[in-house]
Amino acid sequence: MDQWTQTLAAGALLAIAGGAVVLLLILVIRFNVHAFLALTIVSLATAFATGIPTDQIVPTAVGAFGKTLGSVALLVGFGAMLGKLVEHSGGAQVLAERMISMFGEARAPFALGLASLFMGFPIFFDAGLVVMLPIIFAVARRLDGPVLAYGLPAAAAFSVMHVFVPPHPGPVTAIELFGSNPGLVLATGIVIAFPLSYLSGYLWSKVAARHFPFGVTGGLFGEPDNDAITHPPQASTVIYLLLLPLILIFGNTSLQFAASLGWVSPEVEWYKVLTLPGNTPIALLISVLVASYVLGWRRGEQGTALEKILDKSLGPICAVVLITGAGGMFGGVLQASGIGAALASSLSNIGLPLIAASYLVAVMVRLAQGSATVARSPRPA
Repeated sequence: MDQWTQTLAAGALLAIAGGAVVLLLILVIRFNVHAFLALTIVSLATAFATGIPTDQIVPTAVGAFGKTLGSVALLVGFGAMLGKLVEHSGGAQVLAERMISMFGEARAPFALGLASLFMGFPIFFDAGLVVMLPIIFAVARRLDGPVLAYGLPAAAAFSVMHVFVPPHPGPVTAIELFGSNPGLVLATGIVIAFPLSYLSGYLWSKVAARHFPFGVTGGLFGEPDNDAITHPPQASTVIYLLLLPLILIFGNTSLQFAASLGWVSPEVEWYKVLTLPGNTPIALLISVLVASYVLGWRRGEQGTALEKILDKSLGPICAVVLITGAGGMFGGVLQASGIGAALASSLSNIGLPLIAASYLVAVMVRLAQGSATVARSPRPA
């Protein structure tokens, strides 16, 4: 965006932000406007109301939309392909039955949360949840229960690990800014991760499932296949395939963590080469290719048949991708208009205790940025 200075006072910006949220809720809930359209309309209205120059509104909105999709579309697309291969081959059902036999039907949500807690150590929230979705859906279908009962424990586990435990971006940034001991931060994060995940995921899922008891009618990967499954993979094969992107990403994040502590130089060529496969889109692409062979070619699904399986996974995620991009657009407008800075400034001046004020400022900046990873980036005071 060209040089432009916001002249509205913080109070006016906060009022516009509140009005934008109310308008969004009215459009979606009262008038049943599609979330993609509603977010786009509210983003443009907010840009006009906050005084962003008219000739900069569309570039600002489109730029934020594209920036968000740049990080999301590949991840969701490859994740959906991987999930469809696991589901179509019968691997998700096999793994779901193995988990149920080990933990029992009543403790299946707890088992999903526990598995996600371990998987969440090396992998970011979004990528981890995409990898787990076929298992979550398979368990929910197998037990014919509310999808929230099985999805929330997994989502909470990945979120808690992303927030508290290195080598995730937030804890690493905190270590760099405050000169903290990495081992102490890691140990503390692990200690508090389980009870917080149990409270915000497993226990809360029981409450949410009672109030919203809807089951799995379709899925992120399309409608489940009703064809008889022949030669389903072993549960261990599915586990290895799901662990593959985690291992690749973990290698990348471990190297980045070491670089942030000064143990290795990110400028050397071998560092750049080794971190390439661990980038989330590349890791998922490699996993899709391996799964295409293991769950496709090796089982007789070849050529056009395999292409159709992968193609069926992409249609259902279009709405998810577009809504996510529109949410990034709204966050970009909030940031460009100065609303995020106004929220942080207002909260820091109301006399709250330091910890409470820091938490609220972080929440508001997180909402304005639209991305936990972006919001953790340090800003000059």
